[in-house]
Amino acid sequence: MIGLTVLVTGVTRYIGSALAGRLAAHPGVDRVIGVDAALPEPAARLRMGGAEFARADIRNPLISRVIDAAGVDTVIHASASSTPSGSAARTMAKEMNVLGTIQLLAACQRAETLKNLIVRSTAAVYGGSSRDPAVATEETLARSVPSTGLARDAIDIEGYVRGFGRRRPDVRVAVPRFSEIIGPTVRTPLTKYFSMSPFVPMAAGHDARLQLVHESDAVALLEHLALGDFAGIVNVAGAGAMTVAQAIHRAGRLPLPIPSPALDGVGRAFRLLGVGGFGSFSAAQVRLLAAGRVLDTSRLRDVVGFDPEFSTTAAFDDFVGRLAPALDPRVVRQAEVAIASRLGVRPEPTGLWESEARPAGPESSSPDRPRLFSVGGDRSAAPPGRVDGRKR
Repeated sequence: MIGLTVLVTGVTRYIGSALAGRLAAHPGVDRVIGVDAALPEPAARLRMGGAEFARADIRNPLISRVIDAAGVDTVIHASASSTPSGSAARTMAKEMNVLGTIQLLAACQRAETLKNLIVRSTAAVYGGSSRDPAVATEETLARSVPSTGLARDAIDIEGYVRGFGRRRPDVRVAVPRFSEIIGPTVRTPLTKYFSMSPFVPMAAGHDARLQLVHESDAVALLEHLALGDFAGIVNVAGAGAMTVAQAIHRAGRLPLPIPSPALDGVGRAFRLLGVGGFGSFSAAQVRLLAAGRVLDTSRLRDVVGFDPEFSTTAAFDDFVGRLAPALDPRVVRQAEVAIASRLGVRPEPTGLWESEARPAGPESSSPDRPRLFSVGGDRSAAPPGRVDGRKR
């Protein structure tokens, strides 16, 4: 049986390069061609393994020649809706996201050998305001449709993909909507946000829930879709959720509540002064995190048949493990407990093991004390069959 011939876009980044390498090593794949407008760095080229590389800009109609010459039957647009790591890259990102997708779809439409198309999307299409649903299914529509930014790009891209599907009903089309991707390798506005030190700004009066996807799970899911038979849209997120404040504490930082009307002014001041890690302060990012978003991933498990290895908490902790510590989480927790006791109030739960949040001593092992704090009304312990948020 002849294996697949796969084209993967965006191989200069982690997701694309790691995906190309995994597919190249799969026995059901004959050939993998990674394309990007720039040459991959040594680390990315190493991740690509046995995959070939073709320097091609998907915004150029010449991408059609690459697809036709290789007889590509599976295209994975892994760079679609990629998040720029800085505001200066926003214009280039929009061109690559939208215009690049248009040209790539045009090339795919003409390719007679094409059988499968997987286009990476984002959960940002569900909106990011307080008027949007707290839990989004694949059928949820944004009540506050974004007019700019990554979310607007993703909405436009999905519209073009639906049009492609109507013109080429013979091609299987899958669109995974990823929650925020995090890990020790990827660099996004979210990872820069939690890397601020020692304070991380957040909108005062808001502590929204977050869901995350580990970078390795994102790669595994794209591989699963390429080799499977699922067609349609699917939400992708790790199990469980955590709040922004809990994430800040787990990173060993301290939250800095800022009134929403003052976010823009404070952000400009921090960037001008270059204080600590606040050079990357983004008021828009803080506002987006103020609303929060949780995805219904039933279709991912029950229909697609994929179960992420990392939970939301485990994915974040793996990212934090490579982060230079600003403050020891135990010191932060001890300070919170001390302040709360002086005020006569109960400290907020953090989701940390109590033995980590309390100084060691004879009382710490008392059988009368619960071992785990609750998180947002739910237990943050790993679900059955998992250890530390990962599968056994």
